[in-house]
Amino acid sequence: MARITRPLTNTEVKQAKPKDKQYTLSDGGGLFLRVRPNGAKNWMFDYYQPFTKKRSVLSFGAYPSVSIADARNKRSDAKTLLAQDIDPKQHRDSNIQLQQEANGNTLQVIAEKWFAVKKSQVTPDYAEDIWRSLNLHIFPSLGKVPIEQIKATVVIETIKPIAAKGNLETVKRLCQRLNEVATFAVNTGVIHSNPLSGIKAAFAAPKKNHMPTLKPAELPKLMRALSTASITTTTRCLIHWQLHSMARPSETAGARWDEIDFDNKLWNIPASRMKKNKPHSVPLTPATLELLEIMRPISARHEFIFPSDRIPNKHINEQTANAALKRMGFSGILVAHGLRALASTTLNEQGFDPDVIEAALAHVDKNEVRRAYNRAEYLEKRRELMTWWSNHIVAASQHVLI
Repeated sequence: MARITRPLTNTEVKQAKPKDKQYTLSDGGGLFLRVRPNGAKNWMFDYYQPFTKKRSVLSFGAYPSVSIADARNKRSDAKTLLAQDIDPKQHRDSNIQLQQEANGNTLQVIAEKWFAVKKSQVTPDYAEDIWRSLNLHIFPSLGKVPIEQIKATVVIETIKPIAAKGNLETVKRLCQRLNEVATFAVNTGVIHSNPLSGIKAAFAAPKKNHMPTLKPAELPKLMRALSTASITTTTRCLIHWQLHSMARPSETAGARWDEIDFDNKLWNIPASRMKKNKPHSVPLTPATLELLEIMRPISARHEFIFPSDRIPNKHINEQTANAALKRMGFSGILVAHGLRALASTTLNEQGFDPDVIEAALAHVDKNEVRRAYNRAEYLEKRRELMTWWSNHIVAASQHVLI
Protein backbone atom coordinates (compact mmCIF):
# COMPACT_ATOMS: atom_id res chain seq x y z
CA MET A 1 0.00 0.00 0.00
CA ALA A 2 1.39 3.43 -0.99
CA ARG A 3 2.54 5.66 1.81
CA ILE A 4 0.40 8.77 2.26
CA THR A 5 2.25 11.95 3.28
CA ARG A 6 0.37 14.30 5.55
CA PRO A 7 0.61 17.91 4.33
CA LEU A 8 2.57 20.27 6.52
CA THR A 9 0.87 22.93 8.61
CA ASN A 10 1.93 26.56 8.88
CA THR A 11 2.84 25.96 12.53
CA GLU A 12 5.10 23.01 11.68
CA VAL A 13 6.93 25.01 9.05
CA LYS A 14 7.27 28.05 11.30
CA GLN A 15 8.48 26.06 14.31
CA ALA A 16 10.93 23.80 12.44
CA LYS A 17 14.22 24.24 14.34
CA PRO A 18 17.75 23.77 12.96
CA LYS A 19 19.66 20.63 13.92
CA ASP A 20 23.26 19.55 13.73
CA LYS A 21 22.60 18.11 10.30
CA GLN A 22 20.36 19.20 7.44
CA TYR A 23 16.94 17.58 7.40
CA THR A 24 13.71 17.77 5.40
CA LEU A 25 9.97 17.97 6.04
CA SER A 26 7.79 16.56 3.26
CA ASP A 27 4.55 18.21 2.17
CA GLY A 28 3.76 15.52 -0.43
CA GLY A 29 3.64 15.52 -4.21
CA GLY A 30 7.41 16.09 -4.42
CA LEU A 31 7.35 19.29 -2.31
CA PHE A 32 9.50 19.44 0.82
CA LEU A 33 11.07 21.94 3.17
CA ARG A 34 14.83 21.72 3.63
CA VAL A 35 16.10 22.99 6.96
CA ARG A 36 19.83 23.75 7.24
CA PRO A 37 21.92 23.85 10.44
CA ASN A 38 22.17 27.65 10.12
CA GLY A 39 18.38 27.90 10.30
CA ALA A 40 17.76 28.63 6.60
CA LYS A 41 14.55 27.06 5.26
CA ASN A 42 14.06 26.45 1.54
CA TRP A 43 11.19 24.98 -0.42
CA MET A 44 12.33 22.25 -2.82
CA PHE A 45 10.54 20.20 -5.45
CA ASP A 46 11.66 16.65 -6.20
CA TYR A 47 10.77 15.34 -9.69
CA TYR A 48 11.89 13.17 -12.59
CA GLN A 49 13.00 14.90 -15.79
CA PRO A 50 10.87 14.23 -18.89
CA PHE A 51 12.32 11.72 -21.36
CA THR A 52 15.56 11.00 -19.40
CA LYS A 53 13.68 10.16 -16.19
CA LYS A 54 16.63 11.35 -14.18
CA ARG A 55 15.88 12.64 -10.73
CA SER A 56 16.17 16.40 -10.25
CA VAL A 57 15.48 18.96 -7.53
CA LEU A 58 14.17 22.48 -8.11
CA SER A 59 14.26 25.29 -5.54
CA PHE A 60 11.09 27.32 -5.08
CA GLY A 61 12.69 29.89 -2.77
CA ALA A 62 13.25 30.57 0.92
CA TYR A 63 10.68 30.55 3.69
CA PRO A 64 9.08 32.86 4.89
CA SER A 65 9.53 34.95 1.70
CA VAL A 66 7.80 32.06 -0.08
CA SER A 67 4.86 30.91 2.04
CA ILE A 68 3.56 27.35 2.17
CA ALA A 69 0.68 28.41 -0.10
CA ASP A 70 3.11 29.97 -2.58
CA ALA A 71 5.23 26.80 -2.60
CA ARG A 72 2.18 24.63 -3.29
CA ASN A 73 1.17 26.89 -6.19
CA LYS A 74 4.67 26.56 -7.62
CA ARG A 75 4.43 22.77 -7.25
CA SER A 76 1.14 22.81 -9.15
CA ASP A 77 2.69 24.92 -11.95
CA ALA A 78 5.68 22.55 -12.14
CA LYS A 79 3.44 19.50 -12.42
CA THR A 80 1.47 21.19 -15.20
CA LEU A 81 4.72 21.67 -17.13
CA LEU A 82 5.78 18.06 -16.48
CA ALA A 83 2.46 16.86 -17.86
CA GLN A 84 3.49 18.62 -21.09
CA ASP A 85 6.95 17.00 -21.00
CA ILE A 86 8.56 20.33 -20.09
CA ASP A 87 11.34 20.34 -17.51
CA PRO A 88 10.32 23.04 -14.95
CA LYS A 89 13.93 23.83 -14.05
CA GLN A 90 14.95 24.36 -17.68
CA HIS A 91 11.76 26.37 -18.20
CA ARG A 92 12.62 28.64 -15.28
CA ASP A 93 16.25 29.10 -16.37
CA SER A 94 15.13 29.89 -19.91
CA ASN A 95 12.71 32.55 -18.66
CA ILE A 96 15.41 34.08 -16.46
CA GLN A 97 17.77 34.26 -19.44
CA LEU A 98 15.08 35.84 -21.60
CA GLN A 99 14.35 38.41 -18.90
CA GLN A 100 18.03 39.21 -18.51
CA GLU A 101 18.33 39.70 -22.27
CA ALA A 102 15.22 41.87 -22.27
CA ASN A 103 16.61 44.03 -19.46
CA GLY A 104 19.90 44.34 -21.35
CA ASN A 105 18.17 45.28 -24.61
CA THR A 106 17.50 48.85 -23.64
CA LEU A 107 16.32 51.43 -26.16
CA GLN A 108 19.81 52.91 -26.33
CA VAL A 109 21.52 49.51 -26.79
CA ILE A 110 19.20 48.61 -29.67
CA ALA A 111 19.54 52.12 -31.12
CA GLU A 112 23.33 51.69 -31.12
CA LYS A 113 23.02 48.43 -33.06
CA TRP A 114 20.59 50.04 -35.51
CA PHE A 115 22.85 53.05 -35.92
CA ALA A 116 25.85 50.85 -36.73
CA VAL A 117 23.93 49.80 -39.85
CA LYS A 118 22.23 53.12 -40.55
CA LYS A 119 25.40 55.22 -40.57
CA SER A 120 26.79 53.17 -43.46
CA GLN A 121 23.80 54.22 -45.55
CA VAL A 122 23.99 57.99 -45.04
CA THR A 123 26.60 60.73 -45.15
CA PRO A 124 28.81 61.25 -42.07
CA ASP A 125 27.21 64.64 -41.38
CA TYR A 126 23.70 63.20 -41.52
CA ALA A 127 24.75 60.28 -39.32
CA GLU A 128 26.07 62.74 -36.77
CA ASP A 129 22.76 64.63 -36.87
CA ILE A 130 20.80 61.41 -36.27
CA TRP A 131 22.81 60.37 -33.22
CA ARG A 132 22.92 63.89 -31.79
CA SER A 133 19.11 64.17 -31.90
CA LEU A 134 18.61 60.87 -30.07
CA ASN A 135 21.28 61.73 -27.50
CA LEU A 136 19.75 65.11 -26.85
CA HIS A 137 16.02 64.36 -26.84
CA ILE A 138 15.45 60.64 -26.22
CA PHE A 139 18.23 58.84 -24.34
CA PRO A 140 18.23 61.02 -21.18
CA SER A 141 14.73 59.81 -20.23
CA LEU A 142 14.22 56.59 -22.20
CA GLY A 143 17.69 55.29 -23.07
CA LYS A 144 17.92 52.83 -20.16
CA VAL A 145 14.38 51.47 -20.53
CA PRO A 146 14.19 47.92 -22.00
CA ILE A 147 12.82 48.30 -25.50
CA GLU A 148 10.10 45.72 -24.87
CA GLN A 149 8.74 48.10 -22.21
CA ILE A 150 8.72 51.12 -24.52
CA LYS A 151 5.16 52.24 -25.19
CA ALA A 152 3.90 54.74 -27.74
CA THR A 153 2.27 56.89 -25.06
CA VAL A 154 5.53 57.25 -23.12
CA VAL A 155 7.49 58.22 -26.22
CA ILE A 156 4.81 60.72 -27.25
CA GLU A 157 4.96 62.35 -23.80
CA THR A 158 8.74 62.58 -24.12
CA ILE A 159 8.50 64.33 -27.49
CA LYS A 160 5.59 66.65 -26.63
CA PRO A 161 7.76 69.41 -25.10
CA ILE A 162 9.69 69.65 -28.39
CA ALA A 163 6.45 69.97 -30.33
CA ALA A 164 5.23 72.62 -27.87
CA LYS A 165 8.24 74.75 -28.80
CA GLY A 166 7.20 74.56 -32.44
CA ASN A 167 10.14 72.38 -33.52
CA LEU A 168 7.93 70.17 -35.68
CA GLU A 169 10.68 69.23 -38.10
CA THR A 170 12.69 67.82 -35.18
CA VAL A 171 9.59 65.97 -33.98
CA LYS A 172 9.09 64.47 -37.43
CA ARG A 173 12.67 63.24 -37.57
CA LEU A 174 12.61 61.80 -34.06
CA CYS A 175 9.42 59.87 -34.82
CA GLN A 176 10.96 58.54 -38.01
CA ARG A 177 14.20 57.50 -36.31
CA LEU A 178 12.51 55.86 -33.33
CA ASN A 179 10.21 53.99 -35.71
CA GLU A 180 13.27 52.68 -37.55
CA VAL A 181 14.89 51.59 -34.28
CA ALA A 182 11.74 49.69 -33.25
CA THR A 183 11.45 48.09 -36.70
CA PHE A 184 15.10 47.00 -36.38
CA ALA A 185 14.26 45.45 -32.99
CA VAL A 186 11.40 43.49 -34.59
CA ASN A 187 13.54 42.31 -37.50
CA THR A 188 16.31 41.13 -35.14
CA GLY A 189 13.88 39.22 -32.92
CA VAL A 190 14.16 41.45 -29.85
CA ILE A 191 10.46 42.39 -29.79
CA HIS A 192 7.44 40.91 -31.58
CA SER A 193 5.83 44.08 -32.92
CA ASN A 194 6.61 47.76 -33.43
CA PRO A 195 4.70 49.90 -30.89
CA LEU A 196 6.00 53.15 -32.39
CA SER A 197 4.82 52.79 -35.98
CA GLY A 198 2.06 55.40 -35.62
CA ILE A 199 3.51 57.93 -33.17
CA LYS A 200 3.92 60.63 -35.82
CA ALA A 201 0.11 60.86 -36.02
CA ALA A 202 0.12 62.36 -32.52
CA PHE A 203 1.80 65.52 -33.80
CA ALA A 204 1.07 68.16 -36.39
CA ALA A 205 3.08 67.80 -39.58
CA PRO A 206 5.68 70.52 -40.18
CA LYS A 207 4.81 73.00 -42.87
CA LYS A 208 6.87 72.54 -45.98
CA ASN A 209 9.11 75.54 -46.35
CA HIS A 210 10.89 75.69 -49.66
CA MET A 211 14.54 76.67 -49.51
CA PRO A 212 14.83 80.44 -50.14
CA THR A 213 16.17 80.96 -53.64
CA LEU A 214 16.37 83.53 -56.41
CA LYS A 215 14.45 83.80 -59.65
CA PRO A 216 16.52 83.03 -62.77
CA ALA A 217 16.52 86.71 -63.76
CA GLU A 218 18.14 87.59 -60.43
CA LEU A 219 21.32 85.60 -61.09
CA PRO A 220 23.30 88.75 -62.18
CA LYS A 221 22.38 90.35 -58.85
CA LEU A 222 23.95 87.40 -57.03
CA MET A 223 27.07 87.48 -59.20
CA ARG A 224 27.56 91.21 -58.59
CA ALA A 225 27.23 90.73 -54.84
CA LEU A 226 29.60 87.77 -54.91
CA SER A 227 32.25 89.69 -56.84
CA THR A 228 32.32 92.59 -54.38
CA ALA A 229 31.68 90.71 -51.10
CA SER A 230 34.24 91.02 -48.32
CA ILE A 231 34.88 87.27 -48.01
CA THR A 232 37.92 85.02 -48.32
CA THR A 233 38.99 83.55 -51.64
CA THR A 234 38.14 80.08 -50.32
CA THR A 235 34.60 81.09 -49.40
CA ARG A 236 34.08 82.87 -52.73
CA CYS A 237 35.31 79.82 -54.67
CA LEU A 238 33.19 77.55 -52.48
CA ILE A 239 29.99 79.39 -53.44
CA HIS A 240 31.01 79.52 -57.10
CA TRP A 241 31.80 75.78 -57.04
CA GLN A 242 28.44 74.90 -55.54
CA LEU A 243 26.60 77.14 -57.99
CA HIS A 244 28.40 75.69 -61.03
CA SER A 245 28.33 72.04 -59.90
CA MET A 246 24.73 72.06 -58.53
CA ALA A 247 25.98 69.97 -55.60
CA ARG A 248 24.60 70.07 -52.07
CA PRO A 249 26.34 72.25 -49.43
CA SER A 250 27.79 69.26 -47.54
CA GLU A 251 29.07 67.65 -50.74
CA THR A 252 30.69 70.91 -51.80
CA ALA A 253 32.31 71.74 -48.47
CA GLY A 254 33.79 68.24 -48.24
CA ALA A 255 35.18 68.13 -51.79
CA ARG A 256 38.60 66.42 -51.92
CA TRP A 257 41.43 66.76 -54.38
CA ASP A 258 41.56 62.97 -54.85
CA GLU A 259 37.94 63.08 -56.08
CA ILE A 260 38.97 65.15 -59.10
CA ASP A 261 39.66 63.22 -62.32
CA PHE A 262 41.48 65.82 -64.40
CA ASP A 263 41.96 63.43 -67.33
CA ASN A 264 38.23 62.85 -67.80
CA LYS A 265 37.21 66.21 -66.36
CA LEU A 266 35.00 64.74 -63.65
CA TRP A 267 34.38 65.32 -59.97
CA ASN A 268 33.65 61.81 -58.63
CA ILE A 269 31.86 62.00 -55.28
CA PRO A 270 31.87 58.65 -53.45
CA ALA A 271 28.67 57.08 -52.15
CA SER A 272 29.72 57.66 -48.55
CA ARG A 273 29.39 61.43 -49.06
CA MET A 274 26.13 61.43 -50.97
CA LYS A 275 22.67 61.89 -49.45
CA LYS A 276 21.26 58.68 -50.96
CA ASN A 277 24.48 56.71 -50.57
CA LYS A 278 24.94 56.50 -54.34
CA PRO A 279 28.15 57.69 -56.06
CA HIS A 280 27.77 60.77 -58.24
CA SER A 281 29.96 62.24 -60.99
CA VAL A 282 29.87 65.91 -61.91
CA PRO A 283 31.25 66.88 -65.34
CA LEU A 284 33.79 69.69 -64.97
CA THR A 285 33.58 72.74 -67.20
CA PRO A 286 36.23 75.34 -68.09
CA ALA A 287 34.81 77.54 -65.33
CA THR A 288 35.01 74.85 -62.62
CA LEU A 289 38.50 73.83 -63.75
CA GLU A 290 39.51 77.49 -63.42
CA LEU A 291 38.17 77.50 -59.85
CA LEU A 292 40.42 74.52 -59.08
CA GLU A 293 43.41 76.44 -60.44
CA ILE A 294 42.55 79.34 -58.12
CA MET A 295 42.36 76.96 -55.15
CA ARG A 296 45.46 74.95 -56.07
CA PRO A 297 48.05 77.24 -54.40
CA ILE A 298 45.78 77.55 -51.35
CA SER A 299 44.94 73.91 -50.70
CA ALA A 300 46.70 71.52 -53.11
CA ARG A 301 48.95 70.31 -50.30
CA HIS A 302 45.89 69.50 -48.18
CA GLU A 303 43.23 66.81 -48.46
CA PHE A 304 40.28 69.14 -49.01
CA ILE A 305 39.83 71.59 -51.86
CA PHE A 306 38.11 74.08 -49.55
CA PRO A 307 39.99 73.83 -46.25
CA SER A 308 39.03 75.41 -42.95
CA ASP A 309 40.88 78.64 -42.23
CA ARG A 310 41.60 77.63 -38.65
CA ILE A 311 42.25 73.92 -39.19
CA PRO A 312 43.59 73.42 -42.73
CA ASN A 313 43.53 69.62 -42.49
CA LYS A 314 39.73 69.79 -42.11
CA HIS A 315 37.23 71.03 -44.68
CA ILE A 316 35.39 74.31 -44.48
CA ASN A 317 32.12 74.32 -42.52
CA GLU A 318 29.11 73.60 -44.74
CA GLN A 319 27.34 76.60 -43.16
CA THR A 320 30.07 78.98 -44.34
CA ALA A 321 28.28 79.66 -47.62
CA ASN A 322 25.03 80.44 -45.80
CA ALA A 323 26.80 82.83 -43.44
CA ALA A 324 28.44 84.59 -46.38
CA LEU A 325 25.16 84.93 -48.26
CA LYS A 326 23.57 86.53 -45.19
CA ARG A 327 26.39 89.06 -44.95
CA MET A 328 25.93 89.78 -48.65
CA GLY A 329 22.33 90.84 -47.99
CA PHE A 330 20.50 87.65 -48.96
CA SER A 331 19.16 86.75 -45.49
CA GLY A 332 15.72 85.17 -45.95
CA ILE A 333 16.12 85.49 -49.71
CA LEU A 334 18.70 82.85 -50.60
CA VAL A 335 20.43 79.97 -48.85
CA ALA A 336 23.24 77.79 -50.17
CA HIS A 337 20.89 74.87 -50.84
CA GLY A 338 18.70 77.25 -52.84
CA LEU A 339 21.44 77.50 -55.47
CA ARG A 340 20.34 74.05 -56.65
CA ALA A 341 16.77 75.27 -57.04
CA LEU A 342 18.01 78.29 -58.98
CA ALA A 343 19.88 75.98 -61.38
CA SER A 344 16.94 73.60 -61.71
CA THR A 345 14.43 76.36 -62.47
CA THR A 346 16.71 78.01 -65.00
CA LEU A 347 17.50 74.77 -66.84
CA ASN A 348 13.86 73.71 -66.94
CA GLU A 349 12.86 77.10 -68.31
CA GLN A 350 15.51 76.69 -71.01
CA GLY A 351 13.90 73.41 -72.10
CA PHE A 352 16.56 70.94 -71.01
CA ASP A 353 15.47 67.32 -70.57
CA PRO A 354 14.00 67.06 -67.04
CA ASP A 355 15.56 63.61 -66.56
CA VAL A 356 19.00 65.00 -67.34
CA ILE A 357 18.42 67.86 -64.89
CA GLU A 358 17.37 65.39 -62.19
CA ALA A 359 20.48 63.31 -62.87
CA ALA A 360 22.66 66.43 -62.59
CA LEU A 361 21.05 67.20 -59.23
CA ALA A 362 21.80 63.62 -58.06
CA HIS A 363 18.13 62.93 -57.43
CA VAL A 364 17.89 59.14 -57.29
CA ASP A 365 15.68 57.54 -59.92
CA LYS A 366 13.73 54.76 -58.22
CA ASN A 367 13.74 52.71 -61.38
CA GLU A 368 16.93 50.60 -61.33
CA VAL A 369 16.99 50.06 -65.09
CA ARG A 370 16.49 53.74 -65.73
CA ARG A 371 19.25 54.57 -63.26
CA ALA A 372 21.65 52.30 -65.14
CA TYR A 373 20.65 54.10 -68.36
CA ASN A 374 21.34 57.42 -66.66
CA ARG A 375 24.88 56.38 -65.79
CA ALA A 376 25.64 55.05 -69.24
CA GLU A 377 23.91 57.56 -71.47
CA TYR A 378 23.24 60.73 -69.49
CA LEU A 379 26.85 61.61 -68.67
CA GLU A 380 27.51 63.24 -72.04
CA LYS A 381 24.12 64.95 -71.99
CA ARG A 382 24.88 66.19 -68.50
CA ARG A 383 28.25 67.45 -69.70
CA GLU A 384 26.43 69.56 -72.31
CA LEU A 385 23.98 70.78 -69.69
CA MET A 386 26.71 71.64 -67.18
CA THR A 387 28.69 73.51 -69.83
CA TRP A 388 25.64 75.59 -70.76
CA TRP A 389 24.93 76.33 -67.07
CA SER A 390 28.54 77.36 -66.40
CA ASN A 391 28.57 79.62 -69.43
CA HIS A 392 25.28 81.12 -68.28
CA ILE A 393 26.79 81.91 -64.86
CA VAL A 394 29.89 83.45 -66.43
CA ALA A 395 27.72 85.58 -68.71
CA ALA A 396 25.63 86.72 -65.71
CA SER A 397 28.87 87.68 -63.99
CA GLN A 398 29.60 89.96 -66.94
CA HIS A 399 26.01 91.28 -66.75
CA VAL A 400 25.21 89.70 -70.13
CA LEU A 401 21.93 87.82 -70.38
CA ILE A 402 21.85 84.82 -72.71
